[in-house]
Amino acid sequence: MKLTWLGHSSFRLEESTGTAVVTDPYHSSDVGYAMPAVAADIVTVSHAHDDHNNVEEVSGSPKVLDSAGAYEIGGVHFLAAHTYHDGEKGARRGDNLVFRYRMDGVDLCHMGDIGEECNAILVDTLMPVNVLMIPVGGTYTIDAKQAKEYVDSLMPDIVIPMHYKTKDCDMDIDKVHEFLDLFEDENIVYAESATVEFDRADFDGEETKVLVLEKLSK
Repeated sequence: MKLTWLGHSSFRLEESTGTAVVTDPYHSSDVGYAMPAVAADIVTVSHAHDDHNNVEEVSGSPKVLDSAGAYEIGGVHFLAAHTYHDGEKGARRGDNLVFRYRMDGVDLCHMGDIGEECNAILVDTLMPVNVLMIPVGGTYTIDAKQAKEYVDSLMPDIVIPMHYKTKDCDMDIDKVHEFLDLFEDENIVYAESATVEFDRADFDGEETKVLVLEKLSK
């Protein structure tokens, strides 16, 4: 399966059959840079804030998944689990959906704008995870240290940080280095592009690698 980082918390996931999923498309006015032009069959929306719900930007008349439940569309299996956008059971920022996808035998997890601390019930619901996409910028989500707790509990083969401050991001959130500093240098991989490909055979379950992607240009 193929994964492309579109910026912020948005990714395009494509199965070998051609079925494509876009996660959390954003409005440029809320992030500071433009959402790339993409098409998809399905869009998953973790919550209704403008930096995560610009569904109209995705072409192809996609099916929109924005509520908790289990789904199967185009051969892709989805699990959307209810969580909170803050550490006060949603009192400050409301609800959040964490999505788990199974594509080409690879288990992926997108944490949306999760704000609650790591807990055993959610970990049990989401495991196993091969590829974890997790916010690390703090302020509106969990911060770097809280994200590391999820990584240690979920034990993914690959973790991809998202929702952090890049050079063209206007949001008051931390840079990715706060998160990277919590890992050994030999476990951090800097990709030279926005797109990577994964195969089930790539994962041995022995250690977690942090993969830092380039953002796709519009």
